Amino acid sequence: MSKKRIVVLYGGRADEHPISCISAASVLNAIDTDRFEPIPVGITKDGKWIVNGEDPRGWNLDSGVLPEVTITEGAKMVVLDVALGQDGFFAQNGNELESLGHVDAVFPVLHGPYGEDGTVQGLLEMMNVPYVGCGVLASAACMDKHYTKVLLAAAGIPVAPGITIDARDFDAASEFAANGPALLDQVKAAGLEYPLFVKPSRAGSSFGVTKVENAEDADALAAAVFEASKHDWRILIEQGINAREIECAVLCPKAGDKPQVSWPGEIVLDSRSTDADSFYDFDSKYMDSSASHVEVPANLPDELLAKVRETAAKAFVAVDGAGLSRVDTFVTADGEVMVNEINTMPGFTSISMYPKAWEATGIAYSDLITTLIEGVLR
Repeated sequence: MSKKRIVVLYGGRADEHPISCISAASVLNAIDTDRFEPIPVGITKDGKWIVNGEDPRGWNLDSGVLPEVTITEGAKMVVLDVALGQDGFFAQNGNELESLGHVDAVFPVLHGPYGEDGTVQGLLEMMNVPYVGCGVLASAACMDKHYTKVLLAAAGIPVAPGITIDARDFDAASEFAANGPALLDQVKAAGLEYPLFVKPSRAGSSFGVTKVENAEDADALAAAVFEASKHDWRILIEQGINAREIECAVLCPKAGDKPQVSWPGEIVLDSRSTDADSFYDFDSKYMDSSASHVEVPANLPDELLAKVRETAAKAFVAVDGAGLSRVDTFVTADGEVMVNEINTMPGFTSISMYPKAWEATGIAYSDLITTLIEGVLR
């Protein structure tokens, strides 16, 4: 049986560029090379697609250095011919175009805007190329936390109380300080309780997220909104939920099939033993392996674990999910389950929740990759 040729896309223009690189390294190191021939295609931070760049298989975060796709000696630009579909992938060699051969599917291991938001998915749809993961609508809607909440609420799924603001009208020169009182008024009008979490609507990996603890602190609220505005003009101000953050991995290799759900897991912040106000920021997720650990299944009663799994599956269907997603929930002390967000291309690093949850549920990492790819092959 001939091997299926799979383009693995990584890097990209988003802030999550280095995490995509690490995720792709993990995928490329674990992919079943008896079944698949991976074709690594990197995307630089300014959007150039290349092959034959630095081998991502050697990337990791052990050194504390964030990897990046760059144009190295020997790298070739990738050119796409949309009309040729699965045969439309080429490498530019001087004035000549060299075919990369027939591509059976694409695995877009891309996080954040310009990769996880429906843009690449739309391109591949136009080329009629099979790809792993959610389609255009689910990718776009789940990338935007505001519209995720709109869809979930419409489906009767509880979400955290909050408001959405447009920062384009704010005065960046003053770092939004002059807008602090008006922001406080909006928070009060919405009846939001502190602490608040201020976050960009379309970003991931905790970029631009700030915790605001003190009521009446207009400067702190304005500074948090300014920080979030560096990543998106649409900003969420959400009421902090006194709850445990429980994550559930969803798997649906073939679009339209009934989604499978993993055992729910929990990120336990070890730093909370010394800092009760800590939260799961970028460094805790990726740069400091001692800051947290994963527990799967989460230490919850069986009926609550079942409720989280049911909610995750319902949320996945509500946004028209396909392939895979990680549904992040809040579980309160009285047993309420609400959805925080849905990640349509969750991290695939060695310490990421998605593969760990499926491993604990009975699907090994390499088998998970195989299942996802085979689900989209024609």
